[in-house]
Amino acid sequence: MPKLVKLYIQQIFIGFGLSAIFTAILIYFDIGNLQRLVFGSGDGLLGLFLIFFFNGLVFAGVQFAIRVMRMGYEDEDDDDDDRGMPIRMTDLVPIRISHQGENHGAGGQGSGRYGRQARSDRGGVNFPRA
Repeated sequence: MPKLVKLYIQQIFIGFGLSAIFTAILIYFDIGNLQRLVFGSGDGLLGLFLIFFFNGLVFAGVQFAIRVMRMGYEDEDDDDDDRGMPIRMTDLVPIRISHQGENHGAGGQGSGRYGRQARSDRGGVNFPRA
């Protein structure tokens, strides 16, 4: 059986074990009158099972996620540096920037202040078009 499947099954058992403890605490301390509801109703055991089961799903998923995130990157070399290849800075090269007029910028002819064509002359009011 693959290691990841073994790990997943182990985390499921731990998650459902935590769910059983959590559900027992809920019943024992009568949180939200849950003890009275479970034992006073004919469908109380079904509700108890559903609380246990769905909390088990949540706890198992969170337990597995925490375990996977805590796994280290295992590589063969012993440099203890998992940041990857360093980026080497080269010499900076100056570039020439020429001044462009307002109407001859990146937006083309008549591009305006922000490099786009004006939609209409609305006098500075920003109402949507009808």
